[in-house]
Amino acid sequence: MRLQKIVNRLQKLHPKEIDLSLGRIKTLCKKLGTPQDKVKAINFVGTNGKNSTIQACYSILKDAKIKCNVYTSPHIQKINERFIFNNEQLKDEELASLFEEVEKINKNEPITFFEILTACFFYKAAQYPNNINLIEAGLFHRFDATNILKNNLASVVCSISKDHLDWLPEDQRTIEKIVFEKTSSLLSSNIIISKQNSKKTTECIKKTICNNSSNKIIFNEDFSYSIGENKFFYYEDKYGGLKLPSTNVIGQFQIENISTAIAVLRHLNIDISDHNIKSGVTKIENIGRLQEIKSGKIKDLIKNNQLLLDGSHNEDGARVLNEYLQTLDCNKHFIIGMMSNKDHKKYISYFKDISSLTTVDIPNQPNAISGKKLKEKFQDVFNVKYEKNIEKAIKSLSLKKNDMLIITGSLYLAGEILNLN
Repeated sequence: MRLQKIVNRLQKLHPKEIDLSLGRIKTLCKKLGTPQDKVKAINFVGTNGKNSTIQACYSILKDAKIKCNVYTSPHIQKINERFIFNNEQLKDEELASLFEEVEKINKNEPITFFEILTACFFYKAAQYPNNINLIEAGLFHRFDATNILKNNLASVVCSISKDHLDWLPEDQRTIEKIVFEKTSSLLSSNIIISKQNSKKTTECIKKTICNNSSNKIIFNEDFSYSIGENKFFYYEDKYGGLKLPSTNVIGQFQIENISTAIAVLRHLNIDISDHNIKSGVTKIENIGRLQEIKSGKIKDLIKNNQLLLDGSHNEDGARVLNEYLQTLDCNKHFIIGMMSNKDHKKYISYFKDISSLTTVDIPNQPNAISGKKLKEKFQDVFNVKYEKNIEKAIKSLSLKKNDMLIITGSLYLAGEILNLN
């Protein structure tokens, strides 16, 4: 209760939820003693795959007994997920005390919720100067609150595609503009570029950072992977090749993210062994991203049918989710809820062979599109219907043996499912 009261106060410090600027957070961090200058950071930018790549890095580093601080967003179930220090998530009372201390130093000055959360992270992270900080950028990067570091170990450019277009002028809603916003202000250290969804995007990134003096490590030029038999995959870079076991996460796009994570850690000469990598990739925790739900209240509603939960919410996320689903020989039933600022028709267009589609409302999210309006946008899709909530949506399905249920469209919806489950 104490933590939630403080969160409610922090959310009211600025009239806008998002107000892209670096001025407010720089002012607050100066009052906090410029903690961002005292951390060793690896920054992760992009549209998709940031969290998955972070979790792969984190799992390998933990296996090597290397202490980490981790800052990600948004959270899926609890805000505590965003604040990991010394490989441990902060408990409610610890997080409440951190928020109160920074709140007091801020002295009620206007600052967005994400900005003050970022300041809180840096403030706490500075207490662990030897830890490696894995930091996920928020919206774009150029004016994102995480972009106030003077130095870092590396910047990781994950898959970039069109998303959050409502934050750009109508005549600038292009991949070139998005790449510019995400990569033009990267620090000069090491830049690792993951596999992109097109050669055009990769070339656009390379062009945007061509004057950046960083050491550049690029997928298919400096590192690569291939998938072998018996679920093994093979990673290769200038340091040699690694035959890696089947991971505990599903989907080829996860192999892409894991390969990027390995490239990051090997090129930084961090003290990890091949054994740490082989062991780490089998212990990745990545909730809400192509996650199979094997037990719980929601799973009980469909009994022996398989349940997949995925927070994908933009066209590239839909593309890679569909690529995985196309490898499965079963009927696929979808339940989808989305935020209002997404390209809903573009998103749904990527999915093939839908047996049934049900739209739902996302509770507790004022910026979500209603399930009824989403149904209207999906009218061209066969057999679309609307149900008010998840339980009703699941009970309305006629699932046969071996049918699969996929719940997707939003990380916020994924959080609701996990909480209900």
